[in-house]
Amino acid sequence: MCGIVGYAGPIGGGAKEHSRPIEVVLEGLTRLEYRGYDSAGVAVLDGEGAHVVKRAGKIVNLKEALESEAVSESAVAIGHTRWATHGGPTNENAHPHIGGKQGKLALVHNGIIENFAHLKELLLAEGYEFHSQTDSEVAAHLVARAYDATGNLTTAMREVVSMLEGAFTLLAIHHDEPGTIVAARRNSPLVVGLGEGENFLGSDVAAFINYTSRAMEIGQDNIVTLTADSVDVIDFDGNPVTDSKRYEVEWDATAAQKGGYDSFMAKEIMEQSQAVADTLLGRSEDGKLQLDEMRIDEAVLRRIDKIVVVACGTAANAGEVVKYAIEHWCRIPVEVELAHEFRYRDPVVNEKTLVVAISQSGETMDTLMAVRHAQEQGAKVVAICNTRGSTIPRESDAALYLHVGPEIAVASTKAYLGQITACYLLGLYLAQVRGNLFPDEIAQKMHELQQIPGKIQQVLDGMDQVRDLARRMVDTQSVLFLGRHVGYPTAMEGALKLKEIAYIHAEGFAAGELKHGPIALVDEGQPVFVVVPSPRGRHSLHSKVVSNIQEVRARGALTLVIAEEGDNEVNQFADEVIRIPQTPVLFAPLLSIIPLQVFACELATAKGLDVDQPRNLAKSVTVE
Repeated sequence: MCGIVGYAGPIGGGAKEHSRPIEVVLEGLTRLEYRGYDSAGVAVLDGEGAHVVKRAGKIVNLKEALESEAVSESAVAIGHTRWATHGGPTNENAHPHIGGKQGKLALVHNGIIENFAHLKELLLAEGYEFHSQTDSEVAAHLVARAYDATGNLTTAMREVVSMLEGAFTLLAIHHDEPGTIVAARRNSPLVVGLGEGENFLGSDVAAFINYTSRAMEIGQDNIVTLTADSVDVIDFDGNPVTDSKRYEVEWDATAAQKGGYDSFMAKEIMEQSQAVADTLLGRSEDGKLQLDEMRIDEAVLRRIDKIVVVACGTAANAGEVVKYAIEHWCRIPVEVELAHEFRYRDPVVNEKTLVVAISQSGETMDTLMAVRHAQEQGAKVVAICNTRGSTIPRESDAALYLHVGPEIAVASTKAYLGQITACYLLGLYLAQVRGNLFPDEIAQKMHELQQIPGKIQQVLDGMDQVRDLARRMVDTQSVLFLGRHVGYPTAMEGALKLKEIAYIHAEGFAAGELKHGPIALVDEGQPVFVVVPSPRGRHSLHSKVVSNIQEVRARGALTLVIAEEGDNEVNQFADEVIRIPQTPVLFAPLLSIIPLQVFACELATAKGLDVDQPRNLAKSVTVE
């Protein structure tokens, strides 16, 4: 969850070079704001030791503190935005932390050190003083102590990581090695930015994208020693690592800017047509579907007898959508599991199981642990991810990337559509490999998918009605959402968006469950969104959902109906009809969710809330 930035520049430069470390780190921290945080800080090296400036609250508080506090010349700097776990969001608990009895070392930490209490007792017994309630300060003192014994920051980091239990990325600087940053990574994200005469570290590439587009992955249980001119990587056992993957970031700094919109969420909603188009781009070769990094033999895929989707939050809702499509096309049972529950219930998984792990960041800790558990049971794993170089696709047997560009807002929109689209591609690829569909059938479905970006743009162009509705409903305290078939997960996702950013009661229900309890929530004036399935098709649920509209309206509900163009039967029962273009049933969620995203965004904006950084939430959940 926390954001980490590191910068290593030349020693002994001019005034411009000496101001650059702080400037780079502050820029990186600002770009990592979207990850969620409650305090921020930076550390440099001065003539006496490590110099730290940190403040609770927004980064503006840190910037104001830096303006009033002289910061010494330094070739390196590290920075951190914190999402509180151990200890509240205070100045004292903010990072970086000073380590050692002489105050020569500064350290930042992302993750949780599970055995910190025991280690803290040992340090207290040795006379070390603590100024925070965090587990991270323990790591700072441990690395400083090890440095005093070894005289080498990399060696000290190696000694300490062997003592730590849990998940962590650690960055440390030391007065006696003024041009060096040493970082360690276990179960928490870290990437290197490769510059010219300077190098960078970050939780993700957004931390340094303004300075370089060249990046290098840092693997699990690796330590990196960074200077202005070198990047050396070893594993926790001290062995050199020579196969760290280097890659070019496919987007630039302008993609992580608002571009004239009031919020990143509003911008990302409007980017969804292009996001889906880019996810579909280049997937066909010689008339056959091709995926990004399919490292699973086709013979293995033909033996698969069950698919398990593991994901959390919005990604889990995406899995619920595509369950219908993959089962229909491939005739394989599909289960959708919340990743944080998966490995704790002794799931039935074996070498004939295909696990699909969906994660926007590729660093979601619950999902990563589920992936590892599945592989221990012999299952193959396909990652659906938006972030190249992240842990989940690296550790999976295959990867399918979204190509939707950076998603900055905490509440996911364009990544959600990208995840659904990517899973459709996976389903069609499996149908191709297993022979469930004829080539012309797959080609037809791909043609239908290729029409979706244009239809998404149609929906986006017609959202003034929804924005007006949201502004009129600004004082609403509760909204219900109903859907059937693929409309059910759409209803759940619509409710989640409203909870995330507007902080009001919202629930999504399967419309068929209405009479089994939820209808008791409906009284006079209760807003109810209903996602209506197409009346076209042999097994349409249209008439049943129209009956649900009548049932809630008879009890005083305000009925807000999402229906396809030409469906006039809903008109007499709806207080408001929001139209989407006609499209095949299985692809309808790519259109029907958009009005619900826009409604949530506009209502939260009208309430004066921070749409991009909702309270208590972080973009990437990197701890269990």
